[in-house]
This record gives sequence, C-alpha cells and structure tokens, in this order.
Amino acid sequence: MRAVSAYSSTQAHREGDDLVVRHAGLVKRIAFHLAARLPASVDVEDLIQAGMIGLLEAAAGYSADRGATFETFAGIRIRGAMIDTLRQLDWTPRSVHRQSREAAAAIRAIEAETGREARDVEIAARMGVTLTDFHRLMQDAATSHIGSIEDLPLSFDIADRESDPLRQTLMAGFREGLGEAINELPERERLLMSLYYDDELNLKEIGLVLKVSESRVCQMHGQALTRLKARLASWVEKAHDDLADLR
Repeated sequence: MRAVSAYSSTQAHREGDDLVVRHAGLVKRIAFHLAARLPASVDVEDLIQAGMIGLLEAAAGYSADRGATFETFAGIRIRGAMIDTLRQLDWTPRSVHRQSREAAAAIRAIEAETGREARDVEIAARMGVTLTDFHRLMQDAATSHIGSIEDLPLSFDIADRESDPLRQTLMAGFREGLGEAINELPERERLLMSLYYDDELNLKEIGLVLKVSESRVCQMHGQALTRLKARLASWVEKAHDDLADLR
C-alpha cells in the first residue's frame, strides 16, 4: 500500500509539473495584458513572478471534477495572484480614492434627483471642480481599478467564497446586479466596457473603434466604473450588513 501511495504521489507531482510547464505562457499573456492597463511604473516582471506562484498553486489544487478546464482554473488563480501583488503596492494616491468616492456620490445624487444619467459637466459642477480636472480624475480612477470589474465595489473579504454559502449567494446576487447596471450604462460606456472586458481590447484599440483618443477612452472607462460604483452602492451596503450579522 505504501508503494502505491508513493507512486500516486509521485505521479500527481509529475502531472503538476507538466501543467506548470505547458501553461507558463499563460502567465506571460495575462501579465502583459494586465500591464497594458496599468501605469508604466508597474514592472511586468513582478506580475510574471506573482503569476507563476498562482500557476504553481493552481497546479497543486486542480481537480478535473471541478467542472472547468485547467486553463480556466489556472487563469483565475494567476490573475488573482497578480492582483493581490498590485493591491499590496497600491500606487494610487489617497486623494484619488477620496475623489473617486466623491464622484460616485455626486453621480448617485444627480441620478436620484433627475431620474436620468448624470452628465460629466453636472458631476464636475456638483463636486466643485473644473471639467478638465474631473476628466483627469476619471483617468486616474480608471488606472486605480485592476482586475475584474466584479471586484470594483467590494471591500469585504470574499477570499473564501468558494466554501462559504453566504458569500456564494452574495457574489451571485452581485453579478446579477452588476450585469443590470452595465446594461443601463450610456451606450458608448456600455460598448467600451464590452470591448475592454469581454473582447479584451486595449485602450488604443478601443479608441480606434470609438474614434476618440486613447486618453479619452481612459477617461470614459473611469467614468463608467465610477457610475457603476454609484449605482451598486446600495447593494454593497446591504452586503456589508449581511456579513456583519454573521460576526
């Protein structure tokens, strides 16, 4: 029995090593795709190093009965490891986080009062800043959001959502609410989000589609993210309350 156990362990180790070798290119692909969305100060080699750790963890924890291919499973782990590293660095000034929250609050107030989409000139006026400064803030806000838009408004810990039924329920509800909020975005913002997250085009490529500059695409992206944050604020507040009830 010991011999069988030792053989099985060795075989599993070899299979894990083989998965890592065959999917090393996936790490680089994800790293360069993510780096294209981030400030130039972010070193892509740091992303690759973090991604390789994620790949090793994926190879060790993968089971075919999970219902997903290894590439899909590993992609999530790799991207998650890179994002964790970026969050630890957090290059975004506190002022950007603060002003982003203020912009979301302004959008929420304007849309509650008017019953329609808040325009950038109205948001800037409500915040007491120039339109140029508002656009600059939206550009900074876009680069401060990393990874999936599913992480956008969530500040509570969902690391254990795979094993926690409540977190699974919360995430399912959030994804549904997020989908509805995206569908209700202004047409160009909705198209931008689809091109960026679904088709995975970079800002330059999206600019060619929308016939605007790369910097304008970045501004629009930041505005779309801020609008989503404003519209999902109620959902997030309820999620916090639900989790607080468990403590």
